[in-house]
Amino acid sequence: MNYRSLFIYGLTLCFTSVLIAQNDQVINREQMVKTQLEARGIKDPLTLYSMLNVPRHEFVPKNLVEHAYKDGALPIGSGQTISQPYIVAFMTQTLKLKSTDKVLEIGTGSGYQAAVLGKIVDSVFTVEIIKDLALSAKSRLKNLGFDNVIVKWGDGYHGWPEKASFDAIMVTAGAESIPQPLVDQLKNGGHMVIPVGPSDNVTYLVSVFKKKDRIITKNLFPVRFVPFTRKQ
Repeated sequence: MNYRSLFIYGLTLCFTSVLIAQNDQVINREQMVKTQLEARGIKDPLTLYSMLNVPRHEFVPKNLVEHAYKDGALPIGSGQTISQPYIVAFMTQTLKLKSTDKVLEIGTGSGYQAAVLGKIVDSVFTVEIIKDLALSAKSRLKNLGFDNVIVKWGDGYHGWPEKASFDAIMVTAGAESIPQPLVDQLKNGGHMVIPVGPSDNVTYLVSVFKKKDRIITKNLFPVRFVPFTRKQ
């Protein structure tokens, strides 16, 4: 076999390996949706579609790719995590999203939750306080074709007033109380989901509905999230 034939043979093996790996990840996602989401009551078709079509393994560190579709959170560096698939799906479903919605996310992390939202809605504006995570998420989302997701490095407590108001807001870090700037930036008739509770006590996932400039809150269930970080 000559060098040219060896080269072509090598490329063929490489291409075949990539296709097999990609197919394995699709199977892993299908299994995740079936056993971790649908089996636990996630029913919203848009949420299920997005979870099935966003490649979670692209949002975790390379050494954790084999664990990407397992039932749990994973570290992504800088003391932060990518949330458990069920929590991502539950929070997404809770917002009752429509394809025309404009959504604010606080706590970009790796960009996975923003990508899940981006598969459903018209536009996502996401804020991350840790610069390295913000920059890497911005690059990752761009490379994966999520052109409707805009990443900002900044203090999420203040939301994104220049882009307000929002049909829905998602906060992916535990706050001691609901930030007033986020309430102000939520449209009437809009939903917010946010983990709330004292830093030394139980944190609950809270559903927030804004009606006639008043908010109606409901505790959903206890959760664990990294704490809401503020700029000093």
